[in-house]
Parts: sequence; structure tokens; C-alpha cells
Amino acid sequence: MRTIAVAVTDGMLHFELSVAFEVFGSAPADVAGPWYRVLGCGPGTVRAGGFRLEPEHGLDRLASADTVIVPGWADVDTDPPADLVDAVRAAHRAGARVASLCTGAFVLAAAGLLDGRRATTHWAHTAALAARYPRVEVDPDVLYVDNGTVLTSAGKAAAMDLCLHLVRLDRGSAVANAVARRLVVPPHRAGGQAQFVASPVPAREDHPLADLLPWAIDRLDRPLTVGDLARQASMSPRNLGRRFRSVTGTTPLQWLLTQRIRRAQELLETTDDSVEAIAAATGMGTGTTLRRHFNRTVGVPPDTYRRTFRRSPAERPAGGTATGERPAASRT
Repeated sequence: MRTIAVAVTDGMLHFELSVAFEVFGSAPADVAGPWYRVLGCGPGTVRAGGFRLEPEHGLDRLASADTVIVPGWADVDTDPPADLVDAVRAAHRAGARVASLCTGAFVLAAAGLLDGRRATTHWAHTAALAARYPRVEVDPDVLYVDNGTVLTSAGKAAAMDLCLHLVRLDRGSAVANAVARRLVVPPHRAGGQAQFVASPVPAREDHPLADLLPWAIDRLDRPLTVGDLARQASMSPRNLGRRFRSVTGTTPLQWLLTQRIRRAQELLETTDDSVEAIAAATGMGTGTTLRRHFNRTVGVPPDTYRRTFRRSPAERPAGGTATGERPAASRT
């Protein structure tokens, strides 16, 4: 069981605070085994927005956690409390993974954890973060940044993206997707996706790609091209590219690759299919192509990913098949 310690002090943003507890606080009904242990850690009774909170642990408890979550900091024009900064710094020195949500990045920067690292925060405050902490490489155009033991996210919905990313790292894609289903949110948005798009996705499912995206996802086993997508959408390739950028924040081919990698992760976790069979099922063509894209995107080869996130037969969904031999041992 991994321990998640959430820093709770005066001036925290209550939305980001609640996101951490919602994602890590309880396991989805269909996920077996131990789940996270979530601890609220603060200096005493605190206020977050219009709420009064009573953390059950002091800030010193951060140092013994596996992961420390620092929610958004409301007043970025003032320095965060010294005891919070010291506790976050001590937790990282003790080996904890530290993640900030939204303007929590200002706390991590004050602790020196972002010096020499890429980081992000809510787009409205990236200039202030860069000006105050010039040793931080601030990227204003992404949803979140993963530096291994130090992670930062943009605001609001991006905080949810980063928390789901942490679940995916710890428990695999299938479990992260189960958490997303419980919360009724998209299962995965890549960290490099733009956090602010000039024409945001409409609240309703009536945007220009509403029919095209499900159509493409149902055909990931086929070698789809931009031309195929454009014809299906009755658009020119150039117009399709503009529409994709406005709706998804990325290009058609990058979006397709992300969907193929997600499908490959789920098949590696939930079936006995060989890497070659999964490459065919996800439109990658060959195992060599799948391994190259998977390793570059996920950070480990498919075989290593399968061994890490393999679910027992009792946990696999009905219909999981064994259509090929087990993959050979990874050479990494």
C-alpha cells in the first residue's frame, strides 16, 4: 500500500485539494488488492477557500510518505509558509515523489525542487513563476511535466490529469482507466497537450470531430492515414488538421498514436496476446514498430510494462484471450 500525503495549509485551493482525495481516496469497485493510504497533513486547523479542515497529521508526516501532493496555492503574490516549504523539501530529500497541482508549483519552487527542471503551472501564473524563480524552466503550454520524482501540473482539470498519470505509473493503464470511469472524466490526456486552446472543446458533444473520433477508435487495427480521417469527416486534410488542433490540442497523427499506445497498454495488462498480435490489433503493423513507439512514449519496452502491470487471471475482464505465445524476456 502506497502512502499519499496531501499537504493541507491555510491558503490552499479547495478544488485541487479535493481532486487528490477523490483520485487516491478510494479504489474502484472492480480493482482488487491494496489501494492507496491517503493522509491529510497540516500544521493544525486550516482554511481552504470557504472550508475549515482539520488534518489528522502534522507536516512532519510528509517525510515518511511515498508521494506528497501539494495542492494549489491561492495567493501567488505572497511566499508560502516556511514550515510547508521546509516539510516539502525534507520529504523529497527522504525519497518521496513530490507532485504539485496548479499553483502548488510555487511551493515546490520555493523549496528549490524545480531548480534546473522543466515545470508548469496554471497558464495565468506561468510568467510570475518564471520571473520569481529564474532557475526554473517554465513551460506554459503543457498540462503537466513529469521529472520522475518531481511533477507539476497546470490548473483545475490538469490537476486531475496529473493524479491519473500517477495512478497509471503505479498501477497501470487499466486501473487508471477504472478510476477515470468512476470519476466520469477522460482516462488520459498526454502531459504535452496544450493547456490552453484558442477554441476550447464545446461543452456538448457537437464539435466537428464528435463522430470522427469514435469512428477512428473503433478502427485502430487499421493503418489509418490523415487522408482516411479527412475523407470520413468530409474535410480537406488541412482543414482537418486545424479542427484537430482546436478540439484535441494536437495533430491527427499524434492523436492516433496516443490512442494506439493506450490500447496496447490495456492489451498488455489484460490479455496473453503476444507483442506481435498486439501490434496488429493496434495498427502498429509489427512488433518492432510497436516496441519503438511504446518505449519512446511510455518509457519502458512492452515486455517490461507487461511484467510490471500484469493483472492476475482473476482480475482480467471476461473475454481476455491467449492468441499468441508469451513475449520473450526484455533485453533492457
